[in-house]
Amino acid sequence: MTSDIPAPPAETSLITALAAGAVVLDGGMSNQLESAGHDLSDELWSARLLAEQPEAITQAHLAYFEAGANVAITSSYQATFEGFAKRGIDHAEAARLLALSVELAQEAARQARDKGLARPLWVAASVGPYGAMLADGSEYRGRYGLSIAELERFHRPRLEVLAAAAPDVLALETVPDADEAEALLRAVRGLGVPAWLSYSIAGDRTRAGQPLDEAFALAAETDEVIAVGVNCCAPEDVEAAVITASRVTGKPVVVYPNSGEVWDAEARTWNGRSTFTAEQVLGWRESGAHLIGGCCRVGPEAVASIARTLTSA
Repeated sequence: MTSDIPAPPAETSLITALAAGAVVLDGGMSNQLESAGHDLSDELWSARLLAEQPEAITQAHLAYFEAGANVAITSSYQATFEGFAKRGIDHAEAARLLALSVELAQEAARQARDKGLARPLWVAASVGPYGAMLADGSEYRGRYGLSIAELERFHRPRLEVLAAAAPDVLALETVPDADEAEALLRAVRGLGVPAWLSYSIAGDRTRAGQPLDEAFALAAETDEVIAVGVNCCAPEDVEAAVITASRVTGKPVVVYPNSGEVWDAEARTWNGRSTFTAEQVLGWRESGAHLIGGCCRVGPEAVASIARTLTSA
């Protein structure tokens, strides 16, 4: 599809935008798909729709762009060669679906421009942790019993496929363990695509229990990493983490917490109440956050509030 509305200049890179100020991320993919009536009670989660209803994913991305997001995070979080193989999907088809996740977000950006959105829009290819493939909640614990080398071998093939699809950035996200972060940082070397590294945390530690200053320090000297931070965590844990990430790395900080509700992996349901407010983002920005959005249970309305808050302050 082509657009009569010109795209942002090629020189408007995400790196340039981060240096200039705050950039708005999207919200949770799964909650947006569920709100549209899609059943995600499956080990592949939203990745199942890559094969079955790809147009639904494009529409979910489009809803966030229209709400005010500048960056769409692809539906590849739980998409792995191993996970697809469990469903009888061979390597070649799995590679096609991984690349498709990037193409669908790019198509949403084209459709957004067709509708008159002239601001810069970027695509971040999601790379979830090893535990996401297991679909047993271990992504919130880490400590899988695998070596750093084994984790690097797991991540590198899909990173290569995602990078070849030409996203603007790779989102190494919801990482629960500093060992896995080290594996991911090794795996992105030489791919030619920048990345951000985002931990899932509890308080001032990774989910695996490592101090955040040590975890963030792993990325400080990695040229491929353009931002570090946290996601899929409680909003209350964000500000201190932003301060630590900025101090330790000197890089722009990325934050996109959950709504504040808590995921029950066994029951596969969310419990509790939302504690996320758009006003919190001003404190995060003042502390060093440049990429700001929401993760699970944060939808287009909340993203619209974030965008309004950041542009009006």
